[in-house]
Amino acid sequence: MTIEIRGRGIVPGYAEGEALVTRETISGWGGIDPATGTIIERRHELSGVCFTGKVLVFPGAKGSSGWSGFFQSTRLLGTAPLAMVITTLSAKSALGAVVTRVPTVSELDEDPVEVIRTGDLVTVDAHRGVVTVKPAR
Repeated sequence: MTIEIRGRGIVPGYAEGEALVTRETISGWGGIDPATGTIIERRHELSGVCFTGKVLVFPGAKGSSGWSGFFQSTRLLGTAPLAMVITTLSAKSALGAVVTRVPTVSELDEDPVEVIRTGDLVTVDAHRGVVTVKPAR
């Protein structure tokens, strides 16, 4: 069964890949290692997990304005996520998506953190604001 959720395209583009989902917001400065694309924030449910080449599905950004700088570094170092699906868009997460230059969709008609599971095959069509999910089961 394929699930389709609709939202607002933030950064245009198209990507398809495996989902990496967290129910916790992500901190840029001190929360990720841009050199490896790994979440390093202590106590985060994905601490030690790499998001490189994955469709990163998360509720939003937390922390300082350094969020965008750290995510831009993932683009420059080749460790960025393949795409981003963000539940709640903020200035931090919007700017981070723009400088990372990966297809990004937000403001969806369903909470993506509730609909998408880690390992699902996800297509992000940010031109149209559509996220398609094929459950991994």
